[in-house]
Amino acid sequence: MFTGIVEAVGCVREIKPSGRGISLKISIPKIFDDIKTGDSLAVNGACLTAKEIKSAFFIADVSAETLSRTTLGKLRTGGKVNMERALRLSDRLGGHIVSGHIDGTARLQAKAKEGESVKLSFVPGKDLLRHLINKGSIAVDGISLTVNEVLDNGFSVNIIPHTAQNTTILDKKAGDEVNIEVDVIGKYVERLLGKANESRIGEGFLLEHGFMKR
Repeated sequence: MFTGIVEAVGCVREIKPSGRGISLKISIPKIFDDIKTGDSLAVNGACLTAKEIKSAFFIADVSAETLSRTTLGKLRTGGKVNMERALRLSDRLGGHIVSGHIDGTARLQAKAKEGESVKLSFVPGKDLLRHLINKGSIAVDGISLTVNEVLDNGFSVNIIPHTAQNTTILDKKAGDEVNIEVDVIGKYVERLLGKANESRIGEGFLLEHGFMKR
């Protein structure tokens, strides 16, 4: 599990074919000196397992399934990636609950300056859009963000200066794709409502106990 609070920006050093997937070699900053072989790391929001660790980099395999759901297959040598170590139980949950399992991608539609922040507008697939709500949580390339507005075909977020300075998000140009993980709580609620006929946990139950509002 992760929080969506990016700890560092790494650099892709090498990309190699590995079966139907690829193997990534990514530089790691000094603050990652506690990671061990087998640890989970979020790379642009996708949970990867470190299979080899050296003082300046780690190597992780990316499966064909992950390539099909994420933008990792579009990485290039020298490219920058957002990185986060797995959450410790003793850590503060500064962002929101992020699993590292990417739900799909979205395309950057527009970028506009708004005071000290920057508004980004994205167009995701319809299967992702149904999970989004105004002021809900979303992870974009592994960054925990708040959904400003949900429209018929997309959504927008605001990037504050701290996020701009410590992630790769403003390197994106119109037309570029990003990894999206929707709020896991919303997915569970949808699953429960879909099984309302099989379970006593339905819309009435969620309204009665404060999980939803009319």
